[in-house]
Order: sequence, then C-alpha cells, then structure tokens
Amino acid sequence: MTVLHSAPKFASNDGVMAALIGALGTAIVASKEEHGEISLTIARDQIANVLRTLRDDHEYQQLMEIAGADYPDRAERFEVVYMLLSVTKNHRMMLKVTAAENTPVPTVTTLWPNAGWLEREVFDMYGVIFDGNNDLRRILTDYGFEGHPFRKDFPLTGYVELRYSEEDQRVVYEPVKLAQDLRQFDFMSPWEGANYVLPGDEKAATPPTDQPKTTDKPAQTGAGAPANAKAAVPVSNGAPAVVDSAKAAPGAPKATNSRPKKGKS
Repeated sequence: MTVLHSAPKFASNDGVMAALIGALGTAIVASKEEHGEISLTIARDQIANVLRTLRDDHEYQQLMEIAGADYPDRAERFEVVYMLLSVTKNHRMMLKVTAAENTPVPTVTTLWPNAGWLEREVFDMYGVIFDGNNDLRRILTDYGFEGHPFRKDFPLTGYVELRYSEEDQRVVYEPVKLAQDLRQFDFMSPWEGANYVLPGDEKAATPPTDQPKTTDKPAQTGAGAPANAKAAVPVSNGAPAVVDSAKAAPGAPKATNSRPKKGKS
C-alpha cells in the first residue's frame, strides 16, 4: 500500500529567506544561504523569542543539535549554533548567536527539554554560560576537570593525566609528563631527502650537492686488478656433462609418431 506524506522529499529554499526576514525583523543580524542551507545570525538576547516563533509559527518542530565554535581573534569569540528541523516541510535551518567568555546566552530549555544536555555539552567544551539553565554541569569531562577542551587556546596535552595507582588502589590525577615531545610529521619522501638537518646530522660533513658524482677512475668504483682476479675465480665446478646413450632405458615405452597418419574413415 502506498503511503502518502505531506512533507516533500526534497525541500526548496525558495522564498524561505524572505519570509523569515519579514517575520523576524530586526532580530536578524545577518543572513546567508550556503551549502544548500539557510543560516541566520540572531541577536543574542532575542534567540529564545526567535526559536519560539520558528517552532510555533513556521513549523520547525525539532531542535536537532546545539554546537559551538571558537574564534579567539573576535571580540565575542564563541558562536553557539542551533540546528532546527521541520518534519512537516522536510526543511532544515541553522541559527547562530555570538558570545564572549563572560556573556551569558539565554537558555532554550523552556522550548525543548533536550536543550538541557546540549547546552551542557557546549558549556563543558567551550565554557559558554547559558542563563536560565538550572542544571549547567559538566557532562563529557570528569569531575574537577580544568579548562574547556574545544577552545583553541587549550593545550593538546591538557593539564593533568590520570592513571591507576597500585599503592593507593585507585585512580589518581597527576600533572602531565610526556615521555617525548610532540613530534611533527612533514610527510616528506625519505628518498628525496628532507630540506632540513636531522638531529645528529649536523656533526657530519655535508657533501657538495651542486657537483654531480662521477666515477672517472677505477679506484672510485671499487674495481681494479684485485677485483678482476677475484671475479675470475670459479665459485663451482659447473654443471655435470650430458651423456648421450644409444640404449633405451629399461621399461621405456615404444616410440610413436608425433602425429597419426590420416586415413579414410
């Protein structure tokens, strides 16, 4: 039985941008269409009202994700990204707000209950504060974790490391101790050679690279009279001689023609 659904298989963006700009007005700071999706930058203090309007009046029923991004060179370095889905229209939309380290973003837990965990993830990874979230705790890192791992200025090694202590019979935290420095991989071909001096090679004399290597004298090739004399010494007695015997081996079959003669059938 064929099941009909009101949502189109492929939704178009035609007219959506103009309709949203007319409905949201000055709450929109910037708008663009990129990679087949509509992206709106919203004033931070209006994000809850805008999301409520999109949910109630424009049929964007589901909040699929809240993500973050860090741009340290900006005055408001963080972007909080809201991804909405309209089930009835089969259409997606992306909304962004900017925030600084000490600038709170209004919570949307009053609109979608799943925003509680999503806002906790952004807080844990970036340190963005959500005003009105009554359970803004870390959710991905451990208790007592220092810093926010997705910030661009967070060190790759972190600040502490954990291990199981046989003496204390528990997991202990210690300052990071690297067994070796972080290695830099240049992915250069070892046959072509690196364009820098490897550790230890500075002690060796650097051969002239602008002069081609030639073998003008036998001494430069390792050849000469001693090498020729050594090469003339046989290393084995050779293969055994082939003996031609006229006698057939005992039990050998009789010789046959290579091709049978053609006869009348």
